Amino acid sequence: MSLEKHDLIHELPEYKEAIHLLKTNSAHFAKLFDEYHELDHEVHRIETGAENTSDDYLETLKKKRLNHKDQLFAMIREYEASTAS
Repeated sequence: MSLEKHDLIHELPEYKEAIHLLKTNSAHFAKLFDEYHELDHEVHRIETGAENTSDDYLETLKKKRLNHKDQLFAMIREYEASTAS
């Protein structure tokens, strides 16, 4: 089991600038970004043993984190496509 954090900038380093611009210019992106990092932090605390919970709860958190990441990545790709034109 990997105990590393999955913060978005390290997961998608090639989109660092787009992430920054979207965080400052899109309230929806910024909200999802913050929620993603809260979920990631909670998953990391559970996986490192700082918090105890059921496996089902941990899996639910991981699925929510993945869903947020998918939404954020879609927004990043849409932004990148709009600026490439």
